[in-house]
Amino acid sequence: MIRLMLTQLFLLSLQAQVGIFTSRNDVGQVLHAGSTVFADGAYTLSGSGENMWGSADAFHFVSKKTTGDVALEAEISFPTREGNAHKKAVLMIRQSLDAGSAYVDAAVHADGLTSLQSRAEPGGRTQEVGVHRASPHRVRLEKRGDNFYLFLAKQGESLRLAGGSMRLALTGEFYVGLGVCSHDKDRVEKAVFRQVKLGTPSPGTPKLYSTLETVTVSSTDRRVVLVTPGKIEAPNWTGDSLIFNGDGLLKRVPAAGGAVEIIPTAFAKRINNDHGVSPDGKLLAISDSTQDNKSVIYTLPSAGGEPRRVTKNAPSYWHGWSPDGKTLTYCGQRDGKFDIYTIPVEGGEERRLTQGEGHNDGPEYSPDGKYIYFNSSRGGSMQVWRMTPEGTEFEQMTSGEANNWFPHISPDGKSMVYLSYGPGVTGHPPNLDVTLYVMNLADRQSKLLARLFGGQGTINVPSWSPDSKRLAFVSYQLLPE
Repeated sequence: MIRLMLTQLFLLSLQAQVGIFTSRNDVGQVLHAGSTVFADGAYTLSGSGENMWGSADAFHFVSKKTTGDVALEAEISFPTREGNAHKKAVLMIRQSLDAGSAYVDAAVHADGLTSLQSRAEPGGRTQEVGVHRASPHRVRLEKRGDNFYLFLAKQGESLRLAGGSMRLALTGEFYVGLGVCSHDKDRVEKAVFRQVKLGTPSPGTPKLYSTLETVTVSSTDRRVVLVTPGKIEAPNWTGDSLIFNGDGLLKRVPAAGGAVEIIPTAFAKRINNDHGVSPDGKLLAISDSTQDNKSVIYTLPSAGGEPRRVTKNAPSYWHGWSPDGKTLTYCGQRDGKFDIYTIPVEGGEERRLTQGEGHNDGPEYSPDGKYIYFNSSRGGSMQVWRMTPEGTEFEQMTSGEANNWFPHISPDGKSMVYLSYGPGVTGHPPNLDVTLYVMNLADRQSKLLARLFGGQGTINVPSWSPDSKRLAFVSYQLLPE
């Protein structure tokens, strides 16, 4: 009897072993049982399930338990394009087999959309960084500590960072494997995974990459616009394009992605991350240190041209434009103090609005011109404040232990985005884990937009879309070449 039981257990273990994986399961509520077949080095997964999204998932999953840093890659294809265009084949790292488990995956959709998706906490909301119509041949998902990265390759190409990252803290053992979801509870769909490799991320000297992204405020879904080695910073949204700085120059790219062009700025070749567009779209304001070796504010035509100096005093860092286009507001360092100033756009004498109570930075007019929002450490930690354009009636907008920087008000005046550092962080350094929040100004309630690796350069200047529905920002990745 004991021998029979041992034989049955052995047979069950053989059934569970599928290639390099050790278990196969339907996760969540599915109407049709899924299956995994391993043959000729390929995994063919069949599964149903309404979706892998929201607060719970339904799909078929083949996996194994592991710990530490992990890298999983495969060639992914669908035998047929029939069915729902958003049926998914995924590489997944998942805390548990519960439907609402925390997870990160690299999801390839039947219509070509490829995304890095995550649920940060059990039963929480799924968020996404999408690479529009990527249609990759090969996909790689890496876990390095609490950070997750997506790499893609077309046929015949090498894997390349697809941009963006997700942050998720997993505890103890977790599951890593392959999954398929039909995105239609009444159908069973197949996906094929070939050349599957499971290992650890490669070591090496980290190299900095920048990802220019947009995020839809209502859904918190993110889209990759541009991925590039090195540092780019501070996008401004103008029409259907984004303006950013990199290598001391000002550059422009379509918000939907595409070719990058350099905006001519004549002598100005040391432009920093404090720049923006006039309300009528005709002028750009830049902060450049080419001539004075300290940041000075200039204006120039939006298409590019010869900069005209506005501020006499330096350093001065542009941050906002009055709604009527007549006045600039900026942060200036004078006698060791960082304070808020305004100046006519044509130049002249600057007007000081704050008087050295802590560090004052990041000023920006509200669209109705009634307030200037800024961040200040006058109360202890760095928080968002607002005041009248005359420098009166100071009002604190955020509080708590986090340090909040760079408030930007939506064009419709209803919302405010800001960048949040953890407790104890001084200044606005680069290359830290930070969070973007958006506040409803009517009830002053904030919601999380994105967790990312960034800080200085992420969202220094106004970056709302003209329709107040999306934001642009830069995230950063430190990865071996």
